[in-house]
Amino acid sequence: MRTTRAAAVAAVTMSLALAATACGGGSSTDGGGSNDSPKTLTYWASNQGASIEVDKKVLQPELDKFEKETGIEVKLEVVPWSDLLNRILTATTSGQGPDVLNIGNTWSASLQATGALLPWDKAQFDKIGGKDRFVDSALGSTGAEGQDPAAVPLYSMAYALYYNKKAFADAGISEPPATWDELVADGKKLTGDGKWALGVEGSNPSENIHHAVVFAKQHGADFFTADGKPDFTSDKAVAGVKQFVDLMAKDKIIAPGNAEYAQNQSVSDFAKGKTAMLLWQSASANLKSQGMSEDAYGIAPVPVQSGTPGTGTGVNSMVMGINMAVFKNTDNIDGATKFVKFMTSDAEQKVLNQAYSSIPPVKGAQADAAFNTPANAVLKDTLAKSAVAAPQVADESQFETAVGTAIKGLFAEAAAGRKVTEESVKAALEKAQQQMPTK
Repeated sequence: MRTTRAAAVAAVTMSLALAATACGGGSSTDGGGSNDSPKTLTYWASNQGASIEVDKKVLQPELDKFEKETGIEVKLEVVPWSDLLNRILTATTSGQGPDVLNIGNTWSASLQATGALLPWDKAQFDKIGGKDRFVDSALGSTGAEGQDPAAVPLYSMAYALYYNKKAFADAGISEPPATWDELVADGKKLTGDGKWALGVEGSNPSENIHHAVVFAKQHGADFFTADGKPDFTSDKAVAGVKQFVDLMAKDKIIAPGNAEYAQNQSVSDFAKGKTAMLLWQSASANLKSQGMSEDAYGIAPVPVQSGTPGTGTGVNSMVMGINMAVFKNTDNIDGATKFVKFMTSDAEQKVLNQAYSSIPPVKGAQADAAFNTPANAVLKDTLAKSAVAAPQVADESQFETAVGTAIKGLFAEAAAGRKVTEESVKAALEKAQQQMPTK
């Protein structure tokens, strides 16, 4: 899922509490869906490009194509990540929302728990060509295990390490770091004279969570128990979060000002040569839009503790991406299904994922030569071998807010020059766990 996004815990909790009565989007009908408005659809698209205007330029020609094929007009709104989750939650409780929408794949189980989204059972998947068209890693982030998916994969992404080739050459570094120890050692060579080794979005709770989950996994920890209960304060989880924050607090290879970043500023810094490395999900299109040539940077897997990326403690990314969902009470349920089929067709998957430098979650499109570049090879390999799904629990969105905000506070402490200790990390995570809903 792309950054940035954050949501109020109270809003999420209220939404989940009202799940039994939530209507969904489209109209304020009884939640069963209809075809009362067969000629129009409303679509909330997430902001994938460098700006909302870029997204409109990408999407509108495709929506016009759909209208020409079906006679159905799609009314588009591109919603910033900072607003998207709260907008969706409001729609689940008010019954007033779009027919079709994008959701970050990490929200799938949380929004599924509201009961507002159309379940994608076998019959529904068959209407868009079948479930087996989609790659397994993408399907793994569409809802809680054992339930019909709440959404359909649209774009797949994975984190990678982007590095400035000239900065590395100037520092005498011949290859990208494969482990965190190597990254820190290289980072100290790359930091100085007003430039920094690495950029992060320290004030972005969701971006913090993406990295925290990976660091915790690499230490052998999960943030939830097998039965879905929060487990934020284990020694290994604390160690993972501390290692992440220590890149600024202890290793000092991240500028203190990054503690305030929340709107892709770290991408801009990398594009402008202010930083030598960037941990980001499918950044090529964003970097190109900011004038950085593809020849100026390399792409490598995100570092691990030791060895090479893989399963278990070799995890080096969350399975990132965007899913398409349909509100159950849409006034054009047949049209909404046709639209999802169109957007996930092999042809459209090639167009859209090329535009956003993401990876198609549809097998037929992913096999296309356009997605066999060296850069995409890193992302596809990560998704296939070393990425892990976000916790598929109903409280995932609250988790993002609570723990992501706790890490934001730890970065603020580091930026202020205060020492970040195991005790302070554990206290911050304990406070976050206390904010989680009680069952």
